[in-house]
Amino acid sequence: MLGTFLIGRRARWAGVATLFCCAALLVADAAHAARHRASHAAKHRASHAATPALDAQAIDNAQFSAPAGKGRARAPSAATIVKEEILLDRADFSPGEIDGVAGSNDQKALAAFQQANGLKPTGRLDAETWTRLTATSSEPALMEYEIQPGDVKGPFNKTIPQSFEKKAELKTLNYTSPRELLAAKFHVAPALLTRLNPKASFETAGTKIVVPNVARKPSHDRVAEVVVDKSALTVRALDANGKLISFYPASVGSADRPSPSGTWHVRSVVENPTYHYSPKLKFKGVKTKKPFDIAAGPLNPVGSTWIGLGDDYGIHGTPDPQSIGRTQSHGCVHLTNWDAQALAKMVHRGTKVEFIN
Repeated sequence: MLGTFLIGRRARWAGVATLFCCAALLVADAAHAARHRASHAAKHRASHAATPALDAQAIDNAQFSAPAGKGRARAPSAATIVKEEILLDRADFSPGEIDGVAGSNDQKALAAFQQANGLKPTGRLDAETWTRLTATSSEPALMEYEIQPGDVKGPFNKTIPQSFEKKAELKTLNYTSPRELLAAKFHVAPALLTRLNPKASFETAGTKIVVPNVARKPSHDRVAEVVVDKSALTVRALDANGKLISFYPASVGSADRPSPSGTWHVRSVVENPTYHYSPKLKFKGVKTKKPFDIAAGPLNPVGSTWIGLGDDYGIHGTPDPQSIGRTQSHGCVHLTNWDAQALAKMVHRGTKVEFIN
């Protein structure tokens, strides 16, 4: 049993006081995440000058065009990919972070949508899939949003340190900028948010920007079973009839620190969890011999939401949404913060969670 536990700032169910986490090597995870975030940000800064802005009208009006005759299929345009990602997200078939790139998370989400709609789950966009996808909503893919005072007032962290001891000195592990906050609010990569608004100041309340229209309709379906596919790096939510109602890309355990197998059940849901470190773990890189807490916040090691399955394992958010589906965790199941929040609203104490290989 690991000694690391979480204290819920807001527990959805009475009696939930402490939870355990699977993060036996979260110090290494944190260092990797910090390097990943820094590298990702550097690449975005370097590419902004060369990357053209995306026209909002082009995205809203985007259509899928099947190639004429036989031959190699033409790749969808960037505008079509963005619209596809937004529609998938809105339909609860999450592509992870909306980034305008037709990557593996997009393919998995599209295949899940196809399966749920009785289509061949190829993971490739075709005319019939596009028709079904665009029929899920008549709302525009993008919308205008006026930046609110709460979006810019903070508090923001200038940086998020790699060291757990340094993290413990912070009062909160919040976003590092209004742009990062707004990107998370609308499920979009910060770089794509900038491409959509190349001249906007994200620091000023009252500024009007264009954002993905990702407001998901409240689901009245109660999830009867959650299936974690460790090989596919996915999480599927099923109703009582076994129907697929929600899909999320995920990061799961590695060969050294595998996720559990078999059947588990949801024990608890905690929003804005606080991370507690026990010196009994003797994490590499942690020098202190005393226990300490890492404050709640969206960039906390377990993100903004914890769905507890056992003393050592859970499904939770992440401070590094662009890594989902592309890296391995140390046992737990990582989702984007917004996907973890969405799933948490649909499960209940006792919901079955099945891990498959």
